[in-house]
Amino acid sequence: MSLIVQKYGGTSVGTVERIEAVAKKVAASYQEGNQLVVAVSAMSGETNRLIGLANEISSDANLREMDVLVSTGEQVTIALLCMALQKLGIDALSYTGSQVRILTDNAHGKARIREIDNHRLQGALKAGKVVVVAGFQGVDEEGNITTLGRGGSDTTAVALAAALKADECQIYTDVDGVYTTDPRLVSDARRLDKITFEEMLEMASQGSKILQIRSVEFAGKYSVPLRVLSSFEEGPGTLISLEEDDQMEKPLVSGIAFNRDEAKLTIRGIPDQPGVAYKVLGAISEANIEIDVIVQNVAKDNSASITFTVNKTDLSQAEELLGEIAKDLGALEVDSDKRIAKVSIVGVGMRSHAGVAAKMFEALSDEGINIQLITTSEIKITVVIEERYLELAVRALHSVFELSASDSEST
Repeated sequence: MSLIVQKYGGTSVGTVERIEAVAKKVAASYQEGNQLVVAVSAMSGETNRLIGLANEISSDANLREMDVLVSTGEQVTIALLCMALQKLGIDALSYTGSQVRILTDNAHGKARIREIDNHRLQGALKAGKVVVVAGFQGVDEEGNITTLGRGGSDTTAVALAAALKADECQIYTDVDGVYTTDPRLVSDARRLDKITFEEMLEMASQGSKILQIRSVEFAGKYSVPLRVLSSFEEGPGTLISLEEDDQMEKPLVSGIAFNRDEAKLTIRGIPDQPGVAYKVLGAISEANIEIDVIVQNVAKDNSASITFTVNKTDLSQAEELLGEIAKDLGALEVDSDKRIAKVSIVGVGMRSHAGVAAKMFEALSDEGINIQLITTSEIKITVVIEERYLELAVRALHSVFELSASDSEST
């Protein structure tokens, strides 16, 4: 008997018919002898509908009341799923985050999980019940309902799996696994059988939309094996774990991630002296604007320039702040560019192979693609290029690193 935590997202439970289909999947796994905890999101579009209702009353609603409001979406889903399971003859119980006691801090809208009291869950599982838990929500020490922010249901599922020491956490979504890159961009992209937490974390942070970064971080921290599966078709999915593939020759690159959502800012002609980088980037960070790629250059006249990227939604605010900083530092120029894209190659095989960067740069050069910025980690190389070359770059790199399904079959 295995203890499995399953998570179904909004698309998977978007209609009553889909909820009934999920119930059949859950019932099939239960009838195989597994103990099951199921975390679910609100029905697709429901959270946005609730936020819309709030905005009709106030564009600046109290965050505590917003959490009370939006958490109701998951409460609807858990009840409907339990009804569908009971219709199939499966004894199922639904719990909200507060009933389970998923204890969080009090940061409404973006709460962090502190601990989970698993006694109620364990009791229900020992009694042979399927437990259905509302994702995305918890409760603080004062008993206030909290929500976990973007990707919160994934995080709920992983946290439940960690608390229960589950054998596996299965994330059901609208794709059948993690691919070498987005199949909508490269039709011959290959589904990966396995990937490490490190690789998945890098791919998620660089633009892959399969899993949210928080859930991958949580799974890696507590060594929870994750499997990404499709709600709509059968298949083995992709296993994400601590273990690296035991092949003698690991592939150089496991996948290619990309991101169209960033903009580039540059401040030129600032003094090359200690503390200047902090004055520039510290003010941006203090405004809660996330900074990604950073490059600093020094000219012969001992002036410096700093270039960095931010999310496009933060560009206007970052430009305004940078303008004020430029006046204080006597900078010569500030400019921005939102017509950029990030492309990243990711793979644990880079650790043991030289020349990966050169191969990447050569492939881009052959396509006439200029690299504006470069950043690296032990298992990742990221470049910033003009947005219009994004698809060409991804296809070229996918080909040169032999990531397609046909390349895999030929080897």
